[in-house]
Amino acid sequence: MVDINMTIAGNILALLKKQNKKQTDLADAIGTNKQTVNKMLNGMRMINAIELKAIAEYLGVKMEELTKISSVCTDTSVVHTFMGKVQSEQAKQALAIADEISDMILFHKKVRRKGSALMVAWEND
Repeated sequence: MVDINMTIAGNILALLKKQNKKQTDLADAIGTNKQTVNKMLNGMRMINAIELKAIAEYLGVKMEELTKISSVCTDTSVVHTFMGKVQSEQAKQALAIADEISDMILFHKKVRRKGSALMVAWEND
């Protein structure tokens, strides 16, 4: 699963850098403070539609440009999204275990689904 909030934040950061603009300027333009913008761009706070529109206007782009998903984004694991944000080794190990468990659950679900389909075929004979 793609973390759309982080995708939007990445797109905003890339445009800020490309246009040589600062987060403080963005904060002033959308009527908030630098701390709020920082939280938005670090994925700690969701960006609402009104803010997204104001950011797009400030950067001179359409909102679609801020929400576009890069074609090179291949990792769709929610666990992997969090992996880069945790600091402690213990938290990283816990996320790795959670990733393994989610893979097992998905595998089990697929086996049950296919097994149920096979059982129907046997019962009809």
